[in-house]
Amino acid sequence: MASTTGSWARRCAHLVFAVLCVAVAAYAFHFLYGEFRPRNPFDRRFAVGGIAVPAHFFGAGLALALAPFQVWARLRGRLPRAHRVGGWLYAGGVLTGGIGGLAMATDAHGGWASGAAFALLGVVWIASTALGVGFAIAGDIARHRRWMWRSVALTASAVTLRLELAIGQGALQLPFLITYVFAAWSCWTINLAIVEWWLRRRPSARRMLESGIA
Repeated sequence: MASTTGSWARRCAHLVFAVLCVAVAAYAFHFLYGEFRPRNPFDRRFAVGGIAVPAHFFGAGLALALAPFQVWARLRGRLPRAHRVGGWLYAGGVLTGGIGGLAMATDAHGGWASGAAFALLGVVWIASTALGVGFAIAGDIARHRRWMWRSVALTASAVTLRLELAIGQGALQLPFLITYVFAAWSCWTINLAIVEWWLRRRPSARRMLESGIA
């Protein structure tokens, strides 16, 4: 019974994760092709951001859309070739989105209080993904999965960022700049801390990684 309950809980969590990732990815692609809003400060800032803006939104959107499928163990087991192709596309999205994000960080809303957070996120995001790909090429699948879980956690910071902004602005009615700077730092550090806890503290996580369930 406990095993069945845990299995259903994982499926529900994965479904929620997938819906949120795809929703934010859809927003990213819509932003690229949507109508310019001159009164929106983000639109005005991004309009003069050059190629970094479309690169970041396209790359991050692609990585977000692929992330739920890349960590779906059943799909990975049944379609390993699709997993490999999706993995290369995911890594390309991270590289493109990460480089674009690094360029955008120099002119982030809120100045370097938030820009430093996004710059560090870009570096860690690219590095963790590169390590994951490197371990896959080397045939060290357990380490590959560990680093790709970290990479996916950082990819999902786009989801956490928007949830935090919605809570801070909507439920708590906090000033935008304070909420934004806090979210810029916490959206990826919280995600990374949760995944590290899961990888290091839960024996079940090791068994799942070694057996291919995760």
